[in-house]
Amino acid sequence: MSLLIVGSIAIDTVKTPVEEHSNLLGGSASYAALGASFFSPVRLVGVVGNDFPESEFQFWKSRKIDSEGVQRANGKTFRWSGEYSWDLNTRETRSIALNVFEHFKPALPKSYRQTDFVLLANIAPSLQSHVLDQMERPRFVVADTMDLWIETARSDLDALLRRVDLLILNDSEAREITKETSLIKAGRRIRKMGPHYVAIKKGEHGALLFGEDEYFSCGAYPLEDIHDPTGAGDTFAGGMAGYLAGTVKKVHFNDLRKSMIYGSVLASFCVEAFSLERLRKLSMEDIAQRYETFKLMSQFEVPI
Repeated sequence: MSLLIVGSIAIDTVKTPVEEHSNLLGGSASYAALGASFFSPVRLVGVVGNDFPESEFQFWKSRKIDSEGVQRANGKTFRWSGEYSWDLNTRETRSIALNVFEHFKPALPKSYRQTDFVLLANIAPSLQSHVLDQMERPRFVVADTMDLWIETARSDLDALLRRVDLLILNDSEAREITKETSLIKAGRRIRKMGPHYVAIKKGEHGALLFGEDEYFSCGAYPLEDIHDPTGAGDTFAGGMAGYLAGTVKKVHFNDLRKSMIYGSVLASFCVEAFSLERLRKLSMEDIAQRYETFKLMSQFEVPI
């Protein structure tokens, strides 16, 4: 089965204390699509400008990422520039130019509307809902969000939460949306807002997964060298959604546990190079090897 992914497609400039690189492929949909493509064919929805390189369309095609849903508009592609601190955990946005993304309104090709699995990557919740309005009874819907939408579009976000099966957000966002300091309380409270499942990302400390009466804590793969954290969360979401779309017909909690491990593995590869360069060179053998190492380190009592 295919996975429909909608989100931003961007051209980034990223600076760390050691390096700076410009004109990098970025955006939530770009990272999520490549992460998901290791497990499932992807139907990509986004918008790019006249300056977007044709080579990326060819690359997507080589990875079974269908780009029919990517609009090509007159103007420049969404551009973002950011700078990371020494610990690479915090970053400052230096500039944003929405360009053609400012007026983006996702329009799904007819062939996309019956896709069973959907990942609403990080864009405004009103646009995420607009995508669902065009879908014909999707089987499983995953949504990502961020603090900006919690602060500025809360009513739209609340409406969206009642339509999704899995919400993915980070620890600070979980605390902000619930006003809870405990992530356990936050995860349970978010479930009551609508999603059947909630995944809370904790960066280098792993992730938490909440079901109705079930809970799972996933560690993070230990890395010696991190070059660029940009897109790690989007890659995590893409890995989770892609695994589910590619291997599961009816999603159960144990399937989500396994998908979370794969999402964490892919995110660990993502940060090893700038932009998507590490993911471009990645093989399923690399993923499988790190997955097995991850299992041994974690010593899971239940086989996954």
